Amino acid sequence: MKRMLLIAALVLPLIAGGCGEKQESVTGSASSAQQLRLMLDWFPNADHAGIYQALADGDFAKAGLNVSVQVPSDPAAPLELLAAGKVDAAISYEPEVLLARNQGQTLVSVAAIVQKPLTSIVSIGSKHITNPAQLRGKRVGDAGISYQHAYLTTILAQAGVPTSSVKELNVGANLVPAMLSGKVDATLGAFWNYEAIQLAMLKKHPNVIHMEQVGVPAYDELVVVVRKTTIVNHPDVVRRFVQALGRGYEAVRRNPQAAVASLVHASPGLDPKLQLASVRATIPAFFPTNPANPWGWQDPSQWAAYGQWMLRQHLISIPNAVVDASTNELLAGQGLS
Repeated sequence: MKRMLLIAALVLPLIAGGCGEKQESVTGSASSAQQLRLMLDWFPNADHAGIYQALADGDFAKAGLNVSVQVPSDPAAPLELLAAGKVDAAISYEPEVLLARNQGQTLVSVAAIVQKPLTSIVSIGSKHITNPAQLRGKRVGDAGISYQHAYLTTILAQAGVPTSSVKELNVGANLVPAMLSGKVDATLGAFWNYEAIQLAMLKKHPNVIHMEQVGVPAYDELVVVVRKTTIVNHPDVVRRFVQALGRGYEAVRRNPQAAVASLVHASPGLDPKLQLASVRATIPAFFPTNPANPWGWQDPSQWAAYGQWMLRQHLISIPNAVVDASTNELLAGQGLS
């Protein structure tokens, strides 16, 4: 891991906005660039293409930011390190944000990178699993994450399939190998924009069942998270960061090939063909369905509905964990002061 510079520790509470548009500048001086350490949710991949394109195009530098990207050794680490002040922003997942807030961590999602679930039930075509009812009597692998188990039970209940008729196996991160080896018949946790594409490239003709179509409330798969105090003490830094990041994703939409080249240049071990296919598949999910909303938009009613589902599933126990868990205040054209 590279050592990164630290933004000063922040301590003030979040203050609710009043009226009028915020006036923080979205440009800055390169000579006095603000250091910002960003931790990814996992290894660099197509979901992060806009980050690396913003770096390559100098979008962060033009906004007066010196952004350093850090890769976690464990996908559970980013929010823990963020809460501890070891990094300044983190890429994570909507359910992880709510779990962290339920544990008393004062973290807030400030932008959605991927605006719909990527987590899916994926199977090799020869298994002929195209709907949840066909999971009866099957082995389903997952990564052993609590909310993935809740996804499965929710989906089975809606399909009228007894949970006792499905064998759930924890295969960790080995979702594709577990399917290829026949250890499981399907996985819940594979992404439709990554593992499913990988299987398609292997000519395994994957079937994909999308979470939000079979009973699980929609949610933002990937989000940008900061400490609550950062929004209060340095809203200009967060605003400049998320808007520069938005310009990076706009560049991905304009030229996916260039974006993948920037991604692979930063992480040479990646397969360019897989990354390009994944980026192209994901581009619509990088942006709000309503073009009137800016990049990064998070639907407050969607967050509330997903949070209520987590409460009903006993994944979280504190209703206030859902309140103000996300904000659009720092996005382009948004924000009150």
